[in-house]
Amino acid sequence: MTDLVIVGSGFYGLTVAQQAAERLGLKVKILERRNHIGGNAYSEIDAETGIEVHTYGSHLFHTSNERVWEYVNRFTAFNDYKHLVWAKHNGDLYPMPINLDTINKFFNLELDSASAKEFIQGQVNADDVSSATNLEERAIALVGQPLYEAFIKGYTEKQWQTDPKLLPADVINRLPMRFTREHRYFNDTHEGLPLSGYTAWLENMADHTNIEVVLNQDFFDVKSDLVGQVPIVYTGPIDRYFNYEFGELGWRTLDFESEVVMTGNYQNTSVVNYSDLDVPFTRIHEYRHLHPERNYQTDSTIISREYSRFALRNDEPYYPVNTSDDREKLVKYRILMENEPNVWFGGRLGSYQYLDMHMAIASALTAFDNEISPFFASR
Repeated sequence: MTDLVIVGSGFYGLTVAQQAAERLGLKVKILERRNHIGGNAYSEIDAETGIEVHTYGSHLFHTSNERVWEYVNRFTAFNDYKHLVWAKHNGDLYPMPINLDTINKFFNLELDSASAKEFIQGQVNADDVSSATNLEERAIALVGQPLYEAFIKGYTEKQWQTDPKLLPADVINRLPMRFTREHRYFNDTHEGLPLSGYTAWLENMADHTNIEVVLNQDFFDVKSDLVGQVPIVYTGPIDRYFNYEFGELGWRTLDFESEVVMTGNYQNTSVVNYSDLDVPFTRIHEYRHLHPERNYQTDSTIISREYSRFALRNDEPYYPVNTSDDREKLVKYRILMENEPNVWFGGRLGSYQYLDMHMAIASALTAFDNEISPFFASR
Protein backbone atom coordinates (compact mmCIF):
# COMPACT_ATOMS: atom_id res chain seq x y z
CA MET A 1 0.00 0.00 0.00
CA THR A 2 1.26 3.49 -0.86
CA ASP A 3 0.43 6.39 1.48
CA LEU A 4 2.01 9.18 -0.56
CA VAL A 5 3.06 9.50 -4.20
CA ILE A 6 5.76 11.99 -5.11
CA VAL A 7 6.20 13.03 -8.72
CA GLY A 8 9.85 13.85 -9.40
CA SER A 9 13.02 13.00 -7.47
CA GLY A 10 14.71 16.39 -7.28
CA PHE A 11 15.62 17.98 -3.97
CA TYR A 12 12.07 19.07 -3.20
CA GLY A 13 10.55 15.67 -3.83
CA LEU A 14 13.31 13.75 -2.07
CA THR A 15 13.14 16.01 0.99
CA VAL A 16 9.39 15.49 1.36
CA ALA A 17 9.81 11.75 0.78
CA GLN A 18 12.54 11.44 3.39
CA GLN A 19 10.60 13.43 5.97
CA ALA A 20 7.37 11.52 5.33
CA ALA A 21 9.10 8.16 5.63
CA GLU A 22 11.18 9.02 8.69
CA ARG A 23 8.86 11.23 10.73
CA LEU A 24 5.46 9.78 9.86
CA GLY A 25 6.36 6.24 8.85
CA LEU A 26 4.52 6.65 5.55
CA LYS A 27 4.99 4.33 2.61
CA VAL A 28 6.21 6.67 -0.12
CA LYS A 29 6.47 5.98 -3.84
CA ILE A 30 8.54 8.34 -5.99
CA LEU A 31 7.75 8.40 -9.70
CA GLU A 32 10.67 9.62 -11.82
CA ARG A 33 10.34 10.08 -15.57
CA ARG A 34 14.10 9.96 -16.15
CA ASN A 35 16.38 6.96 -15.76
CA HIS A 36 18.06 8.42 -12.66
CA ILE A 37 17.13 10.20 -9.47
CA GLY A 38 18.07 13.74 -8.51
CA GLY A 39 16.55 15.88 -11.23
CA ASN A 40 18.98 18.42 -12.61
CA ALA A 41 21.41 17.95 -9.71
CA TYR A 42 22.38 14.50 -11.00
CA SER A 43 26.09 13.89 -11.52
CA GLU A 44 28.10 11.00 -12.98
CA ILE A 45 31.71 10.01 -13.58
CA ASP A 46 32.95 10.60 -17.12
CA ALA A 47 34.37 7.28 -18.32
CA GLU A 48 37.21 8.81 -20.35
CA THR A 49 38.61 11.30 -17.85
CA GLY A 50 37.37 9.98 -14.50
CA ILE A 51 36.05 13.46 -13.68
CA GLU A 52 32.66 13.82 -12.06
CA VAL A 53 30.39 15.72 -14.45
CA HIS A 54 27.26 17.64 -13.52
CA THR A 55 25.09 16.36 -16.34
CA TYR A 56 22.80 19.39 -16.33
CA GLY A 57 25.38 22.09 -15.65
CA SER A 58 27.39 23.06 -12.57
CA HIS A 59 25.39 22.89 -9.35
CA LEU A 60 26.85 24.89 -6.46
CA PHE A 61 25.47 24.33 -3.00
CA HIS A 62 25.33 27.30 -0.66
CA THR A 63 23.05 28.43 2.15
CA SER A 64 22.75 30.64 5.20
CA ASN A 65 19.76 28.68 6.44
CA GLU A 66 21.02 26.78 9.47
CA ARG A 67 18.16 24.31 9.44
CA VAL A 68 18.90 23.43 5.81
CA TRP A 69 22.64 23.14 6.49
CA GLU A 70 22.07 20.83 9.46
CA TYR A 71 19.64 18.76 7.41
CA VAL A 72 21.82 18.26 4.33
CA ASN A 73 24.83 17.30 6.46
CA ARG A 74 22.89 14.22 7.54
CA PHE A 75 23.36 12.84 4.03
CA THR A 76 26.72 14.15 2.86
CA ALA A 77 29.87 15.95 3.90
CA PHE A 78 31.06 18.95 1.89
CA ASN A 79 34.40 20.17 0.57
CA ASP A 80 35.49 23.78 1.03
CA TYR A 81 34.94 24.82 -2.59
CA LYS A 82 34.25 28.54 -3.07
CA HIS A 83 32.59 29.49 -6.35
CA LEU A 84 34.52 32.04 -8.43
CA VAL A 85 33.09 33.12 -11.78
CA TRP A 86 34.80 35.04 -14.57
CA ALA A 87 33.09 36.82 -17.45
CA LYS A 88 34.71 37.03 -20.87
CA HIS A 89 34.03 40.24 -22.77
CA ASN A 90 35.85 41.22 -25.97
CA GLY A 91 38.42 38.53 -25.26
CA ASP A 92 39.29 39.71 -21.73
CA LEU A 93 38.37 38.07 -18.42
CA TYR A 94 36.70 40.04 -15.65
CA PRO A 95 35.61 39.01 -12.14
CA MET A 96 31.90 38.40 -11.84
CA PRO A 97 29.82 39.59 -10.02
CA ILE A 98 31.01 43.10 -10.82
CA ASN A 99 33.50 44.19 -8.16
CA LEU A 100 36.29 46.73 -7.70
CA ASP A 101 38.67 44.82 -9.97
CA THR A 102 36.00 44.55 -12.69
CA ILE A 103 35.41 48.31 -12.57
CA ASN A 104 39.08 49.23 -12.64
CA LYS A 105 39.95 46.87 -15.46
CA PHE A 106 36.93 47.76 -17.60
CA PHE A 107 37.38 51.52 -17.29
CA ASN A 108 41.22 51.34 -17.13
CA LEU A 109 41.28 53.06 -13.74
CA GLU A 110 43.00 52.56 -10.38
CA LEU A 111 40.23 53.48 -7.96
CA ASP A 112 39.90 52.49 -4.33
CA SER A 113 36.54 51.33 -2.94
CA ALA A 114 35.24 54.77 -2.02
CA SER A 115 36.30 56.33 -5.33
CA ALA A 116 34.82 53.46 -7.32
CA LYS A 117 31.50 53.82 -5.52
CA GLU A 118 31.49 57.54 -6.25
CA PHE A 119 32.44 56.88 -9.88
CA ILE A 120 29.56 54.42 -10.41
CA GLN A 121 27.10 56.66 -8.56
CA GLY A 122 27.89 59.27 -11.17
CA GLN A 123 26.56 56.90 -13.83
CA VAL A 124 23.40 55.70 -12.10
CA ASN A 125 20.25 57.10 -10.59
CA ALA A 126 19.55 55.39 -7.27
CA ASP A 127 15.98 56.69 -7.31
CA ASP A 128 15.30 54.55 -10.37
CA VAL A 129 16.07 51.25 -8.58
CA SER A 130 12.80 50.94 -6.70
CA SER A 131 10.70 52.29 -9.57
CA ALA A 132 12.26 50.04 -12.23
CA THR A 133 9.64 47.92 -13.97
CA ASN A 134 11.95 45.52 -15.81
CA LEU A 135 15.41 43.98 -15.65
CA GLU A 136 17.06 46.49 -17.97
CA GLU A 137 15.84 49.52 -16.05
CA ARG A 138 16.94 48.13 -12.70
CA ALA A 139 20.30 46.90 -13.97
CA ILE A 140 21.16 50.30 -15.44
CA ALA A 141 20.01 51.98 -12.23
CA LEU A 142 22.33 49.67 -10.25
CA VAL A 143 25.51 49.48 -12.36
CA GLY A 144 25.20 52.12 -15.10
CA GLN A 145 24.84 51.84 -18.86
CA PRO A 146 28.46 50.84 -19.82
CA LEU A 147 28.71 47.90 -17.39
CA TYR A 148 25.17 46.83 -18.23
CA GLU A 149 25.95 46.76 -21.95
CA ALA A 150 29.20 44.86 -21.45
CA PHE A 151 28.29 42.21 -18.89
CA ILE A 152 24.53 41.94 -18.46
CA LYS A 153 22.57 42.81 -21.60
CA GLY A 154 24.02 40.29 -24.07
CA TYR A 155 24.39 37.53 -21.50
CA THR A 156 20.80 38.00 -20.34
CA GLU A 157 19.44 37.97 -23.88
CA LYS A 158 21.25 34.68 -24.56
CA GLN A 159 20.38 33.17 -21.22
CA TRP A 160 16.68 34.03 -21.22
CA GLN A 161 16.09 34.30 -24.97
CA THR A 162 14.08 37.35 -24.02
CA ASP A 163 14.57 41.10 -24.30
CA PRO A 164 15.69 42.29 -20.82
CA LYS A 165 12.96 44.93 -21.05
CA LEU A 166 10.40 42.11 -20.83
CA LEU A 167 11.94 40.37 -17.81
CA PRO A 168 10.96 41.14 -14.20
CA ALA A 169 13.20 43.65 -12.46
CA ASP A 170 13.91 41.32 -9.55
CA VAL A 171 15.81 38.85 -11.77
CA ILE A 172 18.86 41.12 -11.49
CA ASN A 173 18.74 40.96 -7.70
CA ARG A 174 20.65 37.69 -7.89
CA LEU A 175 23.72 39.57 -9.11
CA PRO A 176 25.30 41.78 -6.44
CA MET A 177 27.40 44.89 -7.08
CA ARG A 178 30.55 45.15 -4.96
CA PHE A 179 33.06 47.89 -4.34
CA THR A 180 35.61 45.53 -2.81
CA ARG A 181 37.84 42.84 -4.30
CA GLU A 182 35.59 40.09 -2.96
CA HIS A 183 35.31 37.61 -5.81
CA ARG A 184 33.19 34.87 -4.20
CA TYR A 185 30.01 34.54 -6.20
CA PHE A 186 27.88 33.71 -3.16
CA ASN A 187 27.72 35.50 0.18
CA ASP A 188 26.18 32.65 2.14
CA THR A 189 27.55 31.33 5.42
CA HIS A 190 27.97 27.79 4.10
CA GLU A 191 29.23 26.70 0.70
CA GLY A 192 30.71 23.57 -0.81
CA LEU A 193 30.29 20.53 -3.02
CA PRO A 194 29.24 17.10 -1.68
CA LEU A 195 32.44 15.13 -1.15
CA SER A 196 31.09 11.95 -2.73
CA GLY A 197 29.11 13.77 -5.41
CA TYR A 198 25.51 14.77 -5.84
CA THR A 199 24.21 11.37 -6.88
CA ALA A 200 25.58 9.73 -3.73
CA TRP A 201 23.96 12.47 -1.64
CA LEU A 202 20.61 12.06 -3.40
CA GLU A 203 20.72 8.28 -3.08
CA ASN A 204 21.36 8.64 0.65
CA MET A 205 18.21 10.75 0.97
CA ALA A 206 16.17 8.04 -0.76
CA ASP A 207 17.75 5.22 1.25
CA HIS A 208 14.84 4.33 3.52
CA THR A 209 12.84 1.13 3.74
CA ASN A 210 9.62 3.10 3.34
CA ILE A 211 10.71 4.81 0.12
CA GLU A 212 10.32 3.17 -3.29
CA VAL A 213 11.79 4.92 -6.32
CA VAL A 214 10.33 3.99 -9.71
CA LEU A 215 12.49 5.22 -12.60
CA ASN A 216 11.40 5.62 -16.22
CA GLN A 217 7.84 6.23 -15.08
CA ASP A 218 5.93 9.13 -16.57
CA PHE A 219 3.34 10.34 -14.07
CA PHE A 220 0.94 11.26 -16.86
CA ASP A 221 0.70 7.64 -17.95
CA VAL A 222 -0.84 6.80 -14.58
CA LYS A 223 -2.27 10.16 -13.48
CA SER A 224 -5.90 9.12 -13.86
CA ASP A 225 -5.32 6.14 -11.57
CA LEU A 226 -3.75 8.25 -8.81
CA VAL A 227 -5.42 11.67 -8.57
CA GLY A 228 -8.16 11.50 -5.98
CA GLN A 229 -7.04 8.05 -4.85
CA VAL A 230 -3.79 8.82 -3.04
CA PRO A 231 -2.18 12.06 -1.77
CA ILE A 232 0.34 13.43 -4.27
CA VAL A 233 3.29 15.82 -4.15
CA TYR A 234 3.80 17.08 -7.70
CA THR A 235 7.10 18.74 -8.68
CA GLY A 236 6.68 18.86 -12.45
CA PRO A 237 5.58 21.81 -14.61
CA ILE A 238 2.29 23.35 -13.48
CA ASP A 239 0.96 23.90 -17.00
CA ARG A 240 1.59 20.26 -17.93
CA TYR A 241 -0.34 19.01 -14.91
CA PHE A 242 -3.45 20.88 -16.05
CA ASN A 243 -2.95 19.90 -19.68
CA TYR A 244 -2.10 23.49 -20.67
CA GLU A 245 -5.66 24.64 -19.96
CA PHE A 246 -4.65 28.32 -19.94
CA GLY A 247 -1.79 27.92 -22.41
CA GLU A 248 1.87 27.12 -21.98
CA LEU A 249 3.97 28.95 -19.44
CA GLY A 250 7.34 30.20 -20.64
CA TRP A 251 10.19 27.90 -19.71
CA ARG A 252 13.86 28.06 -20.55
CA THR A 253 15.87 24.93 -21.23
CA LEU A 254 19.58 24.24 -21.65
CA ASP A 255 21.61 22.24 -24.14
CA PHE A 256 25.16 21.09 -23.39
CA GLU A 257 27.94 20.38 -25.83
CA SER A 258 30.65 18.41 -24.03
CA GLU A 259 34.23 17.91 -25.15
CA VAL A 260 37.28 16.16 -23.76
CA VAL A 261 40.28 18.47 -24.12
CA MET A 262 43.85 17.16 -23.93
CA THR A 263 45.01 19.44 -21.14
CA GLY A 264 44.87 19.26 -17.38
CA ASN A 265 43.42 22.73 -17.03
CA TYR A 266 41.31 24.42 -19.69
CA GLN A 267 40.15 27.66 -18.03
CA ASN A 268 41.48 27.67 -14.43
CA THR A 269 37.99 27.82 -12.93
CA SER A 270 34.75 25.88 -13.00
CA VAL A 271 32.62 28.45 -14.84
CA VAL A 272 33.37 31.24 -17.33
CA ASN A 273 30.48 33.36 -18.59
CA TYR A 274 30.55 34.63 -22.18
CA SER A 275 28.90 38.05 -22.18
CA ASP A 276 29.02 38.92 -25.87
CA LEU A 277 26.12 38.20 -28.21
CA ASP A 278 28.42 37.04 -31.00
CA VAL A 279 29.37 33.99 -28.90
CA PRO A 280 26.40 31.60 -29.15
CA PHE A 281 26.85 29.83 -25.80
CA THR A 282 26.36 31.44 -22.40
CA ARG A 283 29.17 29.77 -20.46
CA ILE A 284 31.71 26.97 -20.30
CA HIS A 285 31.84 24.55 -17.38
CA GLU A 286 35.05 22.75 -16.43
CA TYR A 287 34.01 20.26 -13.77
CA ARG A 288 37.42 19.23 -12.43
CA HIS A 289 37.67 22.51 -10.51
CA LEU A 290 34.59 21.69 -8.42
CA HIS A 291 36.57 19.11 -6.46
CA PRO A 292 40.10 20.44 -5.88
CA GLU A 293 40.52 17.82 -3.15
CA ARG A 294 40.36 14.99 -5.70
CA ASN A 295 43.45 13.66 -7.39
CA TYR A 296 42.16 13.83 -10.97
CA GLN A 297 44.57 12.86 -13.74
CA THR A 298 46.11 15.78 -15.64
CA ASP A 299 46.31 14.41 -19.18
CA SER A 300 42.84 15.64 -20.13
CA THR A 301 39.81 17.51 -18.87
CA ILE A 302 36.16 17.64 -19.83
CA ILE A 303 34.28 20.87 -20.56
CA SER A 304 30.67 21.65 -21.46
CA ARG A 305 29.44 24.61 -23.46
CA GLU A 306 26.01 25.70 -22.30
CA TYR A 307 23.38 26.96 -24.72
CA SER A 308 20.06 28.44 -23.61
CA ARG A 309 16.77 28.46 -25.51
CA PHE A 310 13.02 28.39 -25.02
CA ALA A 311 11.74 24.98 -24.00
CA LEU A 312 9.35 23.13 -26.26
CA ARG A 313 6.84 20.67 -24.83
CA ASN A 314 9.14 17.68 -25.13
CA ASP A 315 12.16 19.51 -23.68
CA GLU A 316 13.33 19.47 -20.09
CA PRO A 317 12.23 22.80 -18.57
CA TYR A 318 14.88 24.37 -16.35
CA TYR A 319 13.81 27.90 -15.46
CA PRO A 320 10.57 29.90 -15.56
CA VAL A 321 10.84 32.88 -17.92
CA ASN A 322 8.16 34.74 -15.96
CA THR A 323 7.08 37.47 -18.37
CA SER A 324 3.93 39.48 -17.63
CA ASP A 325 1.97 37.09 -19.86
CA ASP A 326 3.32 34.14 -17.85
CA ARG A 327 2.30 35.77 -14.60
CA GLU A 328 -1.25 36.30 -15.86
CA LYS A 329 -1.51 32.61 -16.74
CA LEU A 330 0.05 31.61 -13.43
CA VAL A 331 -2.71 33.37 -11.47
CA LYS A 332 -5.27 31.21 -13.26
CA TYR A 333 -3.27 28.02 -12.73
CA ARG A 334 -2.89 28.75 -9.02
CA ILE A 335 -6.67 28.84 -8.66
CA LEU A 336 -6.79 25.33 -10.14
CA MET A 337 -3.95 24.23 -7.85
CA GLU A 338 -5.84 25.37 -4.76
CA ASN A 339 -8.83 23.27 -5.78
CA GLU A 340 -6.94 20.11 -6.68
CA PRO A 341 -7.83 17.49 -4.04
CA ASN A 342 -4.96 16.22 -1.89
CA VAL A 343 -2.24 17.44 -4.27
CA TRP A 344 0.65 19.67 -3.19
CA PHE A 345 2.68 21.51 -5.80
CA GLY A 346 6.30 22.37 -5.13
CA GLY A 347 9.84 22.73 -6.39
CA ARG A 348 11.05 24.99 -9.16
CA LEU A 349 8.69 23.60 -11.78
CA GLY A 350 5.73 22.98 -9.49
CA SER A 351 5.77 26.52 -8.12
CA TYR A 352 7.02 28.34 -11.24
CA GLN A 353 9.76 30.02 -9.22
CA TYR A 354 13.51 30.24 -9.58
CA LEU A 355 14.66 28.15 -6.60
CA ASP A 356 18.26 27.30 -5.79
CA MET A 357 18.85 23.90 -4.22
CA HIS A 358 18.86 25.18 -0.65
CA MET A 359 15.66 27.09 -1.31
CA ALA A 360 13.95 23.98 -2.69
CA ILE A 361 14.98 22.02 0.40
CA ALA A 362 13.83 24.81 2.73
CA SER A 363 10.46 25.13 1.01
CA ALA A 364 10.00 21.33 1.12
CA LEU A 365 10.72 21.23 4.86
CA THR A 366 8.28 24.10 5.43
CA ALA A 367 5.56 22.53 3.29
CA PHE A 368 5.99 19.24 5.11
CA ASP A 369 5.74 20.91 8.53
CA ASN A 370 2.83 23.21 7.73
CA GLU A 371 0.74 21.28 5.22
CA ILE A 372 1.64 17.67 4.58
CA SER A 373 2.28 16.47 8.15
CA PRO A 374 -0.90 18.11 9.53
CA PHE A 375 -2.90 16.56 6.69
CA PHE A 376 -1.83 13.03 7.64
CA ALA A 377 -2.18 13.73 11.37
CA SER A 378 -5.83 14.66 10.83
CA ARG A 379 -6.73 11.47 8.97
